[in-house]
Amino acid sequence: MTENAAKRLKTESGLVAIGTHNGHFHADEALAVYMLRQHIPAYSGARLVRTRDPKLLDECHTVVDVGGEYEPARHRYDHHQRSFATTFPDRPTKLSSAGLVYLHFGREIVARRLAAPEDSEQVGLIWRKIYESFVEALDAHDNGISAYDPAALAAAGIEKRFSDGAFTLGSVVGRLNPNWNDPVPDDPVAAHAAEDKRFELASQRIGEEFDRDLDYYTQAWLPAREIVAGAFAARPEFDAEGRIMVLQGQSAPWKDHLYSLEEQSQEAGKVLYVLYPEKPTPDAKWRLQCVPNSKDSFQSRKPLPEVWRGFRDDKLDEISGINGCAFVHAAGFIGGNKSFGGALAMAKKALEI
Repeated sequence: MTENAAKRLKTESGLVAIGTHNGHFHADEALAVYMLRQHIPAYSGARLVRTRDPKLLDECHTVVDVGGEYEPARHRYDHHQRSFATTFPDRPTKLSSAGLVYLHFGREIVARRLAAPEDSEQVGLIWRKIYESFVEALDAHDNGISAYDPAALAAAGIEKRFSDGAFTLGSVVGRLNPNWNDPVPDDPVAAHAAEDKRFELASQRIGEEFDRDLDYYTQAWLPAREIVAGAFAARPEFDAEGRIMVLQGQSAPWKDHLYSLEEQSQEAGKVLYVLYPEKPTPDAKWRLQCVPNSKDSFQSRKPLPEVWRGFRDDKLDEISGINGCAFVHAAGFIGGNKSFGGALAMAKKALEI
């Protein structure tokens, strides 16, 4: 983009301006811009100035992902300078512009959604959770940090079994860049406008995913915490060693909370099976789910007995010796029964096998 073209675009409005670099765009600045514009009232309707011209960037109120400066007091949020090493509290990943904006504005974003004080425990809990579950992946992607140590994988001889389509949070934005052979308008202003249009689309796209995470953690995940805590405390009612946890009335997201409660607990034992109704009605069938080794793991702490797997209904009743069985998945990570009593009997018997 030429300097004249940038100036022409910059003078279109007197609104607060957010500056970022032009050219190929990435998920981190796309999300940084979205968070500011859509969640911080001071930036509502802010203009976007995409340029690398230092003079034009100097005139912007806020600059992200360009300029070689990290100075929050001056609203400068770049991470490319050699001396930069800032991370989110107690996390190892170096921040990108997304992480920097979230570090400084994330508490306000969460507090507004919860209508709670920024320094409240709930806000702090979700502020950290959204960073770990969403924003950190963008920081790692932009800084070239792999989720797994490549050298360790190679040393262990671990190779990918299949392509996952390279679909990541980073690729959600990356694929919206123009192809190398797409036609480009001859007029510099028109070319820049076309590029900006793509960036706006990318910013909205990654922002929608961010908002889904924000809605989930504030509206579903957080309310589930009290339910899971109650079920965790009631474990001895169903198993003296606390290996069975029962979610009464309605299923709720439990994995994150369970792992957190286990870490906080002084008890040595871990939950192996979680029981919950398929729907919140008295006649509901019940599910019996094995607790995975970690949230995203396909490996269970104690899978359901191999001899039960892949069978259903009467045949499963016969094999297990328990009435009312509905199914056990072939992989052994989940099963079901027509009643709570039957599901509990399945869990107790599975503990013995």
